This record gives sequence, C-alpha cells and structure tokens, in this order.
Amino acid sequence: MLRDLVKLSRPKHWVKNVFVLMPLPFAIAGGARVEPLGFALGVLGFAMANSAVYAYNDAQDAERDRLHPKKKERPVAAGRISKPLAIGWAALLIAVGVALSFFSGYPNTLYVFGTYVVLNLIYCHGGKNIPLLDVFLLSSGFVLRVILGCVLVGVLPSNWLLLCTSTLALFLAMAKRRGDLVRGLDGEHRPSLSGYSVAFLDQAMTVSVAITLISYALYTLETQLMVKGREFATFPFVVFAVLEYLRLAHVEDKGDNPVEVATKSPVLLLCALGWIAAALFALPLW
Repeated sequence: MLRDLVKLSRPKHWVKNVFVLMPLPFAIAGGARVEPLGFALGVLGFAMANSAVYAYNDAQDAERDRLHPKKKERPVAAGRISKPLAIGWAALLIAVGVALSFFSGYPNTLYVFGTYVVLNLIYCHGGKNIPLLDVFLLSSGFVLRVILGCVLVGVLPSNWLLLCTSTLALFLAMAKRRGDLVRGLDGEHRPSLSGYSVAFLDQAMTVSVAITLISYALYTLETQLMVKGREFATFPFVVFAVLEYLRLAHVEDKGDNPVEVATKSPVLLLCALGWIAAALFALPLW
C-alpha cells in the first residue's frame, strides 16, 4: 500500500517545479537574496500540493482511467487504493503542504498554494471536460510555479516573463491533448477531446510557439540585467528546445506526457544545460 500511495503521489512529476527556478538567475542578478531553507520549504510545500491534486484527480477519474491503456494501471483505477483513501491521502498532503509553505517564511506562498488548489478543483469538477478551458487550467499550474519562484526571492514577475511562461505552458497543454488524439482517445475517455481536432491543435501549438519565442526574446532585452552584448546568449537554446519539442509532437506523435518527453529526450536535456551555462555567461552573477 505504501508503494501505491507513493505512486499515487507521482513524485516524478515534481520535475515540473523546475519552472520555480526560472526567475532565480535573473532575480539574483538584480540584487535579490535567496534564503535557501525558506526557498526549499516553499518548493516542497508546493510539491505536496501537486501530489495532493494528482491523488484527488485519480480518485475522481478512476472509471475513465480504466479505459486508458496506461492509466488503467494507476492505483485507484486498478483497485489497489480505494477512493476514500485516495481523497484522505490528498487531504493529508494538503495539510503538510500548508505547514511547509507557512514555515517557509514567505506568507504569499500560501496565496499561490491556495490558488493552485482551487484552480485544480475547478479542473477536476468539470473544467477538464470543456475544450480550451481544460488546457488553460492545465497551463495555469506552470505560470503559478513561476510566480512562486518570484515570491520566494521577493521580486515581482515581469509581464514578459508571465507572457512567455503562459504561452509556453499553453503549448505543452495543447501538445498533451494532441498526443491523446493521435493515440486514439476520444470523448468517451475525456469529453473535452470531442471539441478538438489534430489540425486545430497543430495551429494552436504553432501560434503558442511563436508568441513564446518572441516574448522570451523581448524579455531578455527588457530585463536590462544582461551584460551588454550577451542579451541573446540563452535565446538559441530556448528556440532549439521549443522547436525540438514541437518536432517530437508532430513527427513522432509524442507530447501526451510532458514529463516523459522532457526527461527522456537527450536533446532537451542538453538544451537545458546549455541554457544554464548561457545564463551564467550572460548575467552579471560573478
């Protein structure tokens, strides 16, 4: 049962919290100070919220998950964990997450935490069945991670950062729905899929990618934190990574599981390392 509770919590998906780190180098370059313990507690508290949402959603989706070739093996869908236990586990994780967020020393983390939970409750109770609303709710989680990162270093997120993050998150959510369609899933498994077509999602992904790249380019210029002449050092890695993800979604029909795509693609991992190296080169951190 302990193994199934861990599986229900999906700790592997905590990798999405890498978005919390996005504002970090820019904030430090701007003079912000990071308190390591408080930052770690805030991120861990949010991770508890992630796991609580997964557990609650699995309890709500158990019947539909049994129709999915992979999701049918999830603990609740497979009958190894009961729905009441899954919901109770989610409540416990929420309590732990609230405590960790409170002791982080940054009161605003609780607002981000609460907003994330409320939006996901809307998603679980009907939002996931409405085309477009479902992907906007999914993408909001990534934006809230970036906002959390800003809160934990005591800076305000720039408009360009929010625009870049939201359109990138929307692209990932659209790719996820496209992956569902190309794998033969339909409205019987997820009602919102009845409102999408592969052609529509292809166009929507292209628009999202274009806005993401333009807004990121403008963000690097608007921050005024980059060393002069090095403003675009990180840009090639962002372009390559986004286009590689787009290629994987279109050519190899991947994208239904962003975590697996990101962690199992050597190209995307190299782009991430390249971005870190370029950011260290472009920002006056030394």
